[in-house]
Amino acid sequence: MKSVLTLAAVAATFVTISSSHPALAQQNADDVKWIKECVEDNKDEGQTAPVILGYCTCMNNKMSSNETRSITQWEKSNPRAVEACARQAGWRGR
Repeated sequence: MKSVLTLAAVAATFVTISSSHPALAQQNADDVKWIKECVEDNKDEGQTAPVILGYCTCMNNKMSSNETRSITQWEKSNPRAVEACARQAGWRGR
């Protein structure tokens, strides 16, 4: 039940932030799909929903539009991008 509530909170935050944040509002449907998957993959990392959303959006924006791997797969081979996006998003403990 806790994970369902967490996911609902993250989804609500995504909708709220994306409607008021120009960079997120400009994402296409494919980007939104990958960002949502990344948010789901990171929901148990002990970060707030806005931090996770910012991190995932940053990672998505660093990836080539031709990339076929998920953000979670891509981040494993791109530690500098992980560090930069974590810092930009305000990720604690990474």
